[in-house]
Amino acid sequence: VQLVESGGGLVQAGGSLRLSCATSGFTEDDSAIGWFRQAPGKAREGVSCISSNDGVTTYADSVKGRFTISKDNAKNTVYLQMNSLKPEDTAVYYCAVDFLWRGGVCDYDYWSQGTQVTVSS
Repeated sequence: VQLVESGGGLVQAGGSLRLSCATSGFTEDDSAIGWFRQAPGKAREGVSCISSNDGVTTYADSVKGRFTISKDNAKNTVYLQMNSLKPEDTAVYYCAVDFLWRGGVCDYDYWSQGTQVTVSS
């Protein structure tokens, strides 16, 4: 399994970033792919995920209306467009896969090394 993540960085509050996650090495049929994040001293938080079969999406309440997840099946890549970023969005973001998604919140089985997203005020 490979999850190659890119796109993190430093941005001012109100700005935008797009994370990408290129996936390979597993059968996507029943899977869902998404991101969770973890800030220092805080619990891990699921951000968003998208089912591989039919593109059903879920979002954490904290990012609804600001983040959009999408996928390009031809490129085996999932994207997380993050707009109107806030300082509280600062965290390490991990691309992750739920190999047997059964609906609702993703329960991840495997994840990337993570990329830092820092939002300055």
